[in-house]
Amino acid sequence: MREQPADRDREPAEAVEVLRGVWSATGQTAADLDEAFGAQKSCKRMQDVGFDGLADDGGDMRAAWRATLEREGKLDRGAGSIRDLVLGSSDSSR
Repeated sequence: MREQPADRDREPAEAVEVLRGVWSATGQTAADLDEAFGAQKSCKRMQDVGFDGLADDGGDMRAAWRATLEREGKLDRGAGSIRDLVLGSSDSSR
């Protein structure tokens, strides 16, 4: 029997409910899990993330990106746009 898309959408929610049931049945709390596995935190502060240092002060950022891509072997000189870099050239001869 083929799984329906609506069934797939419910799976994560059902899995969470099963885990909550197991934790409740065994008397575990969120504090117990934090103690056992450590508090899990993700970095959401992006204020200090940037491209400082990629190009010299007042330098050409585009040229700096190209130099970085070339140094890493990722520069495609035939790419005419960002789309071409990400998806490949729309030219069928490539």
